[in-house]
Amino acid sequence: MSLRATAVRGGIYLFLRHGLGIAISGVGLILLTRNIGPGAYGLYAAAVGIHLYLSTLCKWGVDVYLIRRTEDPQPRDYHQAFTLLLILSSVVAGSAILAMPLLERWVRLEGFGPVATVLFAGLPATLLSVVPFSQLDRALDYRKVALIEIAGQISFYLVALPLSYQGLGPWAPVVGWWAQQLLTLGLIYGTSGYRPRLCWEVARVRAMVSYGLGYSASEWLWNLTILVNPLVVGRYAGAEAVGQVALAHRLADQLNNIVMLPSIRLSLPIFARLQEDRYRLVKALTEGTSLQLMALGPLLAGFGLVAPWVFPLLIGYSWLPTLEVYPFLALGYLSGTVVTLHQSVLYVLRRIWEVAVFRLMHLVLFFGSALLLVPHLGATGYGWAEIVALPSWILLLVWFQRRIGRAISAQAVVWFTAWAAPIFAWQLGFWVWVSLLGPLIWPPTRRELLQAVAMVMRRTNKL
Repeated sequence: MSLRATAVRGGIYLFLRHGLGIAISGVGLILLTRNIGPGAYGLYAAAVGIHLYLSTLCKWGVDVYLIRRTEDPQPRDYHQAFTLLLILSSVVAGSAILAMPLLERWVRLEGFGPVATVLFAGLPATLLSVVPFSQLDRALDYRKVALIEIAGQISFYLVALPLSYQGLGPWAPVVGWWAQQLLTLGLIYGTSGYRPRLCWEVARVRAMVSYGLGYSASEWLWNLTILVNPLVVGRYAGAEAVGQVALAHRLADQLNNIVMLPSIRLSLPIFARLQEDRYRLVKALTEGTSLQLMALGPLLAGFGLVAPWVFPLLIGYSWLPTLEVYPFLALGYLSGTVVTLHQSVLYVLRRIWEVAVFRLMHLVLFFGSALLLVPHLGATGYGWAEIVALPSWILLLVWFQRRIGRAISAQAVVWFTAWAAPIFAWQLGFWVWVSLLGPLIWPPTRRELLQAVAMVMRRTNKL
């Protein structure tokens, strides 16, 4: 099977997986948040957000190193990666638990310490699935990946929802999270066939770390933004505001993942194979960016259109402040779509430190503006901080254009402009939907839309 056919087939599996995942998560999240309320959900979200950052702190780019290699990794490469991740996750988990008194004093959320401690203890369980998942990602075997991830997601809600009805508050999703991690760990090792062994070879560690340091520095900087909600919103606006921001993020993220996760997973192995052909690489980048905007825009704007009518009916009026934050975050995700594949290309071309510089700029703008705005505006200040940080990506595109090649097509600019305004329809007025006439009238975008629809129809008929 050709690379293009394999990529398209894998992309369809991932798209279907995330489509099913959004349905499962949508129903489960509605029931869970309605049962436990903003305060309890905010407490869980604060702890799991810090856990998520610690998990990225432990990876050191090992997964990308295994996927990116031009030659197939040897068994001892996988064993060395497993050993390194086991050591790192254990050390970071222990350090985080020991530092809990300091963390509790900063966030000032009652009940945070015990919830966070139980989640932090699960860091090794999270990290030990990285190696077998990397094997399947490298082989573009996304059918198995999709089935495992769906099973884990279902297990979370099967455990968390009954406990939420029993009044366990934040502990309901905590226990559900543990059930998901353990089931995923068992399934990925059983399905991939990988059997870990402890291994330590300085040369292999050096090879992984030399690549992983640059990649990890970039990821550490980017994922520091995850800490803004628990550490800034939690400290200055309280647990309910944390829950509302977390839910807005979750909604936008789920919609974003339908389009972006398949794209990100496919881009690293595919761009790695195209890295010697700069013309094809840049062409795939610009076409992919335009298609992503075309697919993601309707999801983000469409949800924002119907949410004010259905939100109070589904999860209650206590969650309505979430919709004040959502448009800002949705615009942030739409903007991130423009640069996601550019960052993947830079990773493949080993221009990792350049990505780290622009992520540092984004972090400074976002964290700094959040510290200024959240104490005065609450959760809405977090949304405005997202907008303040967006110019950093414009600088990334300018740099990419000068050093690598064409950064973005005119079609992508038209698609972005067309969908950015409708996201704020409830704030600006429904007349902003007239912006969609642009891509329908302009021949290149109209032709691009018709080609995309035809391609999806052909692939769907072949399944």
